[in-house]
Amino acid sequence: MPDRTRDFGKYGATGIEGGEALARQLDRLADGIASPVTTRRGLHAHVRYLTKTPRARAAARAAGLTVTDRTLKAWLTGKRTPTKRNLERIEQAYWTVRRENVARYLLKRLESRGGTRVEIHPLNQSRVDRRYQRVLEFRTLNIRKWKRIVTAWAAGDRAGLQDEWCDEILALGSQWRQYVHVTTVGFAA
Repeated sequence: MPDRTRDFGKYGATGIEGGEALARQLDRLADGIASPVTTRRGLHAHVRYLTKTPRARAAARAAGLTVTDRTLKAWLTGKRTPTKRNLERIEQAYWTVRRENVARYLLKRLESRGGTRVEIHPLNQSRVDRRYQRVLEFRTLNIRKWKRIVTAWAAGDRAGLQDEWCDEILALGSQWRQYVHVTTVGFAA
C-alpha cells in the first residue's frame, strides 16, 4: 500500500507500527516462562520446554539450537553453562516453538463469538508542535478473521503482520492511515 505514512516521526510523533503492536500483544497472550534464560531456573525451564517432545526438539533444531544431547544434559546438571550466543539461541528457539504451540489455541480463542474487539491507541503527539498535531482519537475495531494475522505472528513475519494490520484498519474508513503507527494495541483472548 503506497503512501502509508511518509516521514513518520518527522515532527516528533512517537509510536510503533500496528503490526509490531499486534505482535507484542500476541506475545503477552502466549505467556512464556517468567524466569529469564540467564538464570539457572530459567535455563532449566527453557531447555526442558525445548526437549520435552520430539516435535519440540525438531523445532528447536530448526530454530538454530543445534547442540548435542550431551551438552544439553551438562547444562541441566549444572556442569557447564551455555555461552552468551547459545543463550540467545535458546531464547529464540523457545519463542519460536512457543508461538507454534500457542498459535492454534490463540486462533480459536480470537475467532470465537464472532471475533475480538481491538482497542487502538493512537500515536503519541506530545512532542509535536501544536500547529502540526492531528486530531487522533482512541478507536475500537472488531477483527473477525485472525488466521492470517496469527500465522504471520507464529512465523515471525513482521512485514506480513504489518500488511495484515493495514488490511484490517481499512475498516476505519478514510482515517485508516492515522492508525498505521500507534502507541499500543490492546485485546484479550
